[in-house]
Amino acid sequence: MRRQKYTRSKYDHCVYLRKLQDGSFIYLLLYVDDMLIASKSQQEIDKLKAQLNQEFEMKDLGEAKKILGMEISRDRRRGKLCLTQKQYLKKVLQCFGMNESTKHVSTPLASHFKLSSQLSPKTDEEREYMAKVPYANAVGSLMYAMVCTRPDISQAVGVVSRYMHDPGKGHWQAVKWILRYLQQTVDVGLVFEQDETLGQFVVGYVDSDYAGDLDKRRSTTGYLFALAKAPVSWRSTLQSTVALSTTEAEYMAVAEAVKEAIWLNGLLEDLGVVQSHISLYCDSQSAIHLAKNQVYHSRTKHIDVRYHFVREIFEEGKILLQKIATAENPADMLTKVVTSIKFNHCLNLINILQV
Repeated sequence: MRRQKYTRSKYDHCVYLRKLQDGSFIYLLLYVDDMLIASKSQQEIDKLKAQLNQEFEMKDLGEAKKILGMEISRDRRRGKLCLTQKQYLKKVLQCFGMNESTKHVSTPLASHFKLSSQLSPKTDEEREYMAKVPYANAVGSLMYAMVCTRPDISQAVGVVSRYMHDPGKGHWQAVKWILRYLQQTVDVGLVFEQDETLGQFVVGYVDSDYAGDLDKRRSTTGYLFALAKAPVSWRSTLQSTVALSTTEAEYMAVAEAVKEAIWLNGLLEDLGVVQSHISLYCDSQSAIHLAKNQVYHSRTKHIDVRYHFVREIFEEGKILLQKIATAENPADMLTKVVTSIKFNHCLNLINILQV
């Protein structure tokens, strides 16, 4: 690729690009033996395919309709592009005994699930039962959907994955609940739309759930970044240390989201998309104040210095941290179990829709 005057992205080594004479770009995305080519110029696409054919034995599948188990559909008239995993999910659901008669549920987890290590097997009989349960296989299958097209199950999958080493019947019931949710929403996916009001700007959302982990009382960080109205990056994870307050938990979540925002901004610049800043929305006014106020305070002096780099980033103006109402923060669903009404509202906010 370098012989053909392509540049490899510094932020993702699987992405190669070249600037064309008209100022646009041609992109080549590689993953093992699968690749995608994108450009406004069909002539340049054909030229690159011919060059690659001279170097490798290749099969041209035409317009991209599927990649790595993800289905790609377009509505050019309405300016929409959709990513789903319908076929993959149908195979997963069939593998684990889900069918049309399975009782549907409206959220990936429900509030009555109080998952902790206390639910791990206590007797030999329980251990013998769980040894026959494909817990790890099921969670692994769910994880692939979660990282590709289904941020809506991130919080639920994150919780059940904590007990992979010693799952109990209660944990397995939670996994089956997630599968039941997917049975009902198998055709839900990410819907990207042209939006002249937002342009090509990435927008971020961050939230935390204070001390939600019942075992070690650690908090959960959840963040999500959207481009063209739909998510392009998301995460739901336990924080590495115990926060002493809601403000501290939110502050640490903001720090993690800022690191992702820096990477996304760099990747976009590599791709030729330059934006002056990334807006990051947080629903904690106290965390915003802490991030922007560098005054030494006895209540915050114990916070690890690695989190305080965000203050420099905000001073430079590369990322703008702004307040958002909790009801309008889609990252809320990444940190805790929410009601079905709130959950569906979060999905609508970030274009996770039925396709």
